[in-house]
Amino acid sequence: MAIDLCDPDASYVSFWRERHMCTLTTLRPDGTPHVVAVGVTYDPEGGGKGVARVITNKNSRKVANVLAAGPDGARVAVCQMDAGRWATLEGRAVVRTEPDAVADAVARYAERYGRTPTPNPDRVVIEIALTRAMGRA
Repeated sequence: MAIDLCDPDASYVSFWRERHMCTLTTLRPDGTPHVVAVGVTYDPEGGGKGVARVITNKNSRKVANVLAAGPDGARVAVCQMDAGRWATLEGRAVVRTEPDAVADAVARYAERYGRTPTPNPDRVVIEIALTRAMGRA
């Protein structure tokens, strides 16, 4: 079921505020999918149609995959599910290294997941400008 990114319904937004592990799918340079478990935060008001964020280590395969896509960013998807409820966000991802962007993403993660990650000087943010949303929440 398609979700209007400019006006997502309250149950969809609420589902993205619940504590759920998610997956991030990026494409390797050879075009094969790389799917990993991550924590994701969703800001439906950010960037016009919304922004999703994943905090991670700058040396991770997912970061390498996003960077390999070039300056326009990588096409990615994040997904979560809980029994019959599910939600997917798709968009263009870039890697953000600015301290303010990282701190903001860590604060959003702490709010959603109920814990502040341990400090990591190699932490970066995969920031996804959303282009599509689907789900049944």
